[in-house]
Amino acid sequence: MAVSSGRSRGGRRPTLEEVAARAGVGRGTVSRVINGSPRVSDATRAAVEAAVAELGYVPNTAARALAANRTDAIALVVPESETRFFAEPYFSDMLKGVGAELSDTEMQLLLIFAGSDKERRRLAEYLAAHRVDGVLLVSVHADDPLPDLLAQLEIPAVISGPRSAAESLASVDSDNYGGGRSAVEHLLARGRREIAHITGRLDVYGAQRRVDGYREALRDAGHAADEQLIEPGDFTEEGGRRAMTALLARRPGLDAVFAGSDVMAAGARQVLREQGRRIPEDVALVGYDDSAIARHMDPPLTSVRQPIEEMGRRMIDLLLSEIADSRPTVSRGPERRQVVLATKLVERASS
Repeated sequence: MAVSSGRSRGGRRPTLEEVAARAGVGRGTVSRVINGSPRVSDATRAAVEAAVAELGYVPNTAARALAANRTDAIALVVPESETRFFAEPYFSDMLKGVGAELSDTEMQLLLIFAGSDKERRRLAEYLAAHRVDGVLLVSVHADDPLPDLLAQLEIPAVISGPRSAAESLASVDSDNYGGGRSAVEHLLARGRREIAHITGRLDVYGAQRRVDGYREALRDAGHAADEQLIEPGDFTEEGGRRAMTALLARRPGLDAVFAGSDVMAAGARQVLREQGRRIPEDVALVGYDDSAIARHMDPPLTSVRQPIEEMGRRMIDLLLSEIADSRPTVSRGPERRQVVLATKLVERASS
């Protein structure tokens, strides 16, 4: 009979030794089963699980973590403002993937914002005290000091996208170059020739790679990239508005726009409508992310889908592996763990 309270008939909590005796195995075998080790036969695992259920044994995770010098906690660090985090679907989709992958573990997830200097100093002190077993870094900029701090502290870490081609930390990203190419190739195939690009923040490597894809798709089609058709944005709706206004002022004859995010595409659409441009008849519009914004826009937005939830899942998988291996996150040469997931263009009425 299982005892749901986790207490034996005498009122005390069953011990690991009692579970081992009931299952007819050693204490170490019980520990391996509880910790999910694959080095246990199916028959032995079944016997231990039955003994756990019969006795109502509840593992003392706090004691296990203390003995292993672990906290059973992971920090998801976002070096952005809370306003941007809650405004952009990218972050909520990433969080959804991270949470789903962690749901079958005993790890707790801490969400930490580090957009200001004060928040960064407080985070540095928190990390130096080793209060988490590992860190996920989302939306990392090229000059961000946090990845180097984590390497210095030897805290396992995974970032959502490398800072450069020479990234030394484990990372998970989508194929930003391929995504940029596919957007432009689609617009060229639709007969568009003056294709503008609203970039993301260019201190983000992924945004740089989308620009590279844009340029090379034009070059391969025999069209030199026109710098007057490239305008920097910042991944925000207002940034999309500003960039679209500047582009129309310089090149009023443009017939297509590739925006580096769906959020910026929404801002660009507003300006196009205000200036009497029809979408897609006058100006075709393509976004990036394939978020809910793309599906609900009028007209529905063609967008490059990056598997953001899957990126979150893979980041957790990679980080748990780093933690389990108990080795520094920084690796060199071919040993670097870099995961790149494929993108896909989703065609809708805007192009």
